[in-house]
Amino acid sequence: MFEIVFLFVLGLIWIIFATVQDAKTREISNWLNFSLAIFAIGFRFFYSLFSSNWNFLFQGLIGLGIFFVLGNIFYYTRIFAGGDAKLLISLGAILPIFSSFTSNLTSFVFFLILFLFIGAFYGLVYSFFLVGKNFNNFRKNFSLSIKRNKTVILLFLLFAIILGVLGFISELFFYLGLLIFIMPYLFIYAKTLERSCLVKSISSNKLQEGDWLLKDVRIGRKIMKTSWEGLTLDQIKVLKKSNQKIKIKEGIPFAPVFLISFVLFFILFFTGILEIIFSFF
Repeated sequence: MFEIVFLFVLGLIWIIFATVQDAKTREISNWLNFSLAIFAIGFRFFYSLFSSNWNFLFQGLIGLGIFFVLGNIFYYTRIFAGGDAKLLISLGAILPIFSSFTSNLTSFVFFLILFLFIGAFYGLVYSFFLVGKNFNNFRKNFSLSIKRNKTVILLFLLFAIILGVLGFISELFFYLGLLIFIMPYLFIYAKTLERSCLVKSISSNKLQEGDWLLKDVRIGRKIMKTSWEGLTLDQIKVLKKSNQKIKIKEGIPFAPVFLISFVLFFILFFTGILEIIFSFF
């Protein structure tokens, strides 16, 4: 059990640092993510060496490999930014806490489900906080977006009514119709939130690697294009020479979701509740 407690404390310390950094700068440094994976695998290696339990190391390497694939999937499908994806990958070296590959695989699935549920709730609550902070600007843009997309909303409403009528045949149609009715409003809410609450103008001298441009910026003959990867150091050098205000998009700091999910996962493990949950599968 000592080895599991050590991994938990190691991961907890690193995630706390990542959470603080994410809250302050909206990014998580590569050195922080990479060092977590290196220390975790290093600990597994030396523990296996002195205990002759090489399975402990192998499970960590397998976990790191699985989460490497997952992290890249989340990154290239634009669910995660780079720092979040790398933090998820690093946790792959921490989370294998069982000696059985099957049990570890089940725990990975459980952690991801837990993570996604907490992430959805956190994102909703944080968005409400941002709306409250920028309420007047949000309300104005939201109303304008509703008017501009009135035709689309009416089409979705018509489709939802048709499905609602079919709900007398099967309840599934009713719930599907409700989802169709809500969808355009959710989309408009998300886009308005981005424009009203997650955009700021900063001096080009304060730009950092990975910052997201709101739109393409022309500097002389060069065009700095928006991209999911964010600004490169070379692009920042060019922008700094222009000495102008640049509009960038900020993301929601997501490291707290890692912290909450990680702590809750290990609480369930140490109390034995996790194994009880697994017994139902």
